[in-house]
Amino acid sequence: MKLFNTLTRNVEEFVPNVEGKVNMYTCGPTVYHFAHIGNLRSYIMEDVLEKTLRYAGYDVKRVMNITDVGHLSSDADTGEDKMLKGAKRENKTVMDIAKFYTDAFFADCAKLNIKTPDVVEPATNCIDSFIEMIEKLLEKGYAYQAGENIYFDTSKLQNYYVFGNQNEDELMVGVRDDVTEDTNKKNKNDFVLWFTKSKFEDQALKWDSPWGVGYPGWHIECSCISMKHLGEYMDIHCGGIDNMFPHHTNEIAQSEAYLGHKWCNYWFHVHHLNDQTGKMSKSKGEFLTVSLIESKGYNPLAYRLFCLQSHYRKPLVFSYEALDQATGTYNKLKNRITALSKDGVVDEAAVAEFKAKFVEAVGNDVNTSMGITLLYDVLKAELNDATRRAIIGSFDEVLSLDLLKEEVAAEPVVDAQLEGYVLAKIEERKAAKKDKNFELADAIRAELLEKGVEIKDTREGVVWKLI
Repeated sequence: MKLFNTLTRNVEEFVPNVEGKVNMYTCGPTVYHFAHIGNLRSYIMEDVLEKTLRYAGYDVKRVMNITDVGHLSSDADTGEDKMLKGAKRENKTVMDIAKFYTDAFFADCAKLNIKTPDVVEPATNCIDSFIEMIEKLLEKGYAYQAGENIYFDTSKLQNYYVFGNQNEDELMVGVRDDVTEDTNKKNKNDFVLWFTKSKFEDQALKWDSPWGVGYPGWHIECSCISMKHLGEYMDIHCGGIDNMFPHHTNEIAQSEAYLGHKWCNYWFHVHHLNDQTGKMSKSKGEFLTVSLIESKGYNPLAYRLFCLQSHYRKPLVFSYEALDQATGTYNKLKNRITALSKDGVVDEAAVAEFKAKFVEAVGNDVNTSMGITLLYDVLKAELNDATRRAIIGSFDEVLSLDLLKEEVAAEPVVDAQLEGYVLAKIEERKAAKKDKNFELADAIRAELLEKGVEIKDTREGVVWKLI
């Protein structure tokens, strides 16, 4: 296995801390809204990395956090808390919002065949761990109290900019939208480890601490949750490229100050999904969710293929035309594969040969486009259909495109009470769309999905089925 390590900016041979075992951590979602497909590109590519490691024979333990507290709308520790913003938007409690959108996130992941990590830990489970780490950082002189908040002191580090692509000018007040002056800080790069009650009076979730009633800063949670489940040494830390600074930079700062040694050896960053106007985000343009592309008639696995056709370290531009092309490719490929005969004897030597080629191809810095190319090589090779099916089924352990799955569904029995509920929700959603309230329309779709009901918009109207 070879990986591009963002920390060294080189493609390196992957060598785990313990032979044959991989400790892997993924920055999870902030569960205040649906994930957009740009977020999900990162999780698709991280999923492929994990599955490739397993395919190559490693014993992988993967941990993911759920940010359900303390993530402000600005990385400069200013602005409204995203969780509180979501609760106000929908007139629910923060924990109701967290539960709903956590479930929605994993429902989207299931549609994209993204494996759920071995451990999923909400930040609200680990407040005691956060406090313990902050206390030790204060004892070691890496943190200080000012304005009733606790800050990490970046001046105590020999090298804060560990990823090597930030500079002092980028952090000057006014240069970037998310950088504002905090007069409590000794140094402009310092970041908050713990907010007290005085910082945001309307914060919904607060806990007692040695420094007063408050809540943790965003960056502390990933350090603590990873150490809780993976120990002091990590092999691979994953996230989107936008996490690299300041989030991952701050994680490394506080973790290595706390531990006194190097924390994580390999950093894996997935680049942005862009649209015609630039980086895709929730705050601009059409809010592209899995449910939305489904409502337009697209198979979520066609979107997965769209992502796999590109390299994770390149920005990817989304358009419906590009998704149409990926859909056509996916349908043709799947039809060709499912038409293969199941008769014949599998040539195990050929299977082993192609598996080795696949590990070499995709294991070269998660080169998924080469993995797709190998699918076509298998279809063109002089092999019987049984052997082709065996090889493609093996590849699909990583690609997870359901290439051999034949779509056969039994018709479930629908009771009258459920049917009435669904039809009422469809009418409610129709009214929301008419009012251009697409957030509510998406929320209704997700609510139905939670109850095992899938709806689709067609030319003839809305159709629905039990799943």
